[in-house]
Formats: sequence, C-alpha cells, structure tokens
Amino acid sequence: MFGNINPKQMQGMMKKMGIAQTEINAQRVIIECADKKIILDEPSVIKISMQGNVSYQISGPEHIEAADAEEKFNDEDVKMVMDKTGKSHEAVIDFLKKNDGDIALAIIELK
Repeated sequence: MFGNINPKQMQGMMKKMGIAQTEINAQRVIIECADKKIILDEPSVIKISMQGNVSYQISGPEHIEAADAEEKFNDEDVKMVMDKTGKSHEAVIDFLKKNDGDIALAIIELK
C-alpha cells in the first residue's frame, strides 16, 4: 500500500496524523461471548491511539471454549435445600441448574 517507505518514515507520518501504536506484552486474550469464549494464547497485541480513540489489533492462534454458565446459587444454598428436602447433593444441584437457581422452588418441588 505504501510501497518502499521505511518504517521510520511511516512512524513519522503516523505521528503527524496523531496516531500512536504501542505493543502490549500480552500472554493471553479472552473474548467472552454469550455462548462461547474465544481464547488467543501468546497473541500479538498492538494498542492504537488515534484522535482520542483507542483500539486494539490482536492476532495469533485461537481456540474456542463453550461459555460457562454462571451458577446463581452457592454451596450454602445447596446445603439448605438438602436439609429442608432430604434430597441428595446431586439431585439438588441438578434441580437448581435446571431452574435458574430458584431456591424456594427447589424446596417446594423437592419436598
């Protein structure tokens, strides 16, 4: 695109246009989506600042993982439901996962 311009000339032109690039020594980049995570290990990351806006250029090998469903209950909730219903740990966790962590519903339905 710019032919035979040497890197120093390119940096000078970018500086005149108000563009600054900074290399970031990143070990890992994770992009979290609703249904997956895009993970880049040992990526090349460049921060680009231009007229008050910041953007990042990221490149490198990627792999994709399924997004973890965040639990809406904790171990104390599970123990309480187990105590109130007499159900097993596995049964309570399975019910809470299927019902969006609704503890009251778990106690009512599992009794």
